[in-house]
This record gives sequence, C-alpha cells and structure tokens, in this order.
Amino acid sequence: MPTEKMTEAPVLAGGCHCGALRYEARGEPFHATFCHCADCRRVAGAPVVAWFSVARAEFRVLSGRMRLYASSPGVERGFCGDCGTALTYATDTAPGEIDVTTASLDDPARVPPWDHVRFADRLPWVVPGDGLRRFPGTRGEG
Repeated sequence: MPTEKMTEAPVLAGGCHCGALRYEARGEPFHATFCHCADCRRVAGAPVVAWFSVARAEFRVLSGRMRLYASSPGVERGFCGDCGTALTYATDTAPGEIDVTTASLDDPARVPPWDHVRFADRLPWVVPGDGLRRFPGTRGEG
C-alpha cells in the first residue's frame, strides 16, 4: 500500500487518434487559448488550434512514444509517430511549461479557451463570435 498522499490536483487525460499514445496532465491548466499562427495551423491541418498549458513536470506520456519535431529554433512539437496527431508544443522561452492540444483530451470541454492569440495571423474567413479577448500577437505583445 503506498504511503505517499495522492495529489488533489486535477488530472486531464488524453491521447492520439489511433490510441497508441496516452498522456496525462496534472495541476491547474493555464493559458487556455485559440492560436491562429500559421505554424499551428500547418501542423494540425486546421484553421485554428486550441491549446492549454501545464507545468512541464506535470505532463507525462503513459503509453506509446511521442515523437518530437523541431518546428523552429527553440521549439519542439510532440506528435504521435503512428497516426500523426499533434499533441504538444514546448519552447525554450518557457522551459517550465508545456502546451497541450485541447482537442486531444478525452474531455476537451473541461478546458475551454480563454482568449485568442496570434489573431492578426488568422485566416480571413475565420470570424469568431465567442466574445473572447483577441491578442494580435502573443499575450505579452498586446
């Protein structure tokens, strides 16, 4: 019987489309957002991608093997090597956190986006009517 007290932090579980890769993210999610940048659109094959962040130490792969792709200097994107599902984004500028694709969660409704980032890069036919705050670049840029 374990003697360590189990953490009370929320556990978010998810995985790839084919089921080969499963992960969990513990702790409170933060920076839940819709990203409109061209890189996110390209890797996901979607007009916009929803993300949330957790502390990097609170994210772990439970089964399968995540492949990593250096999509730009200091950035690694994680994906399933079997089916290609985009799963994570990590950058050297925020070494203590990792972003996770919201739609890869078993229950994506648990982490609704709070805002839009890189909104200036959005496709002209993407016109959100959600009333969420829109940042032209990243949150720190305005």
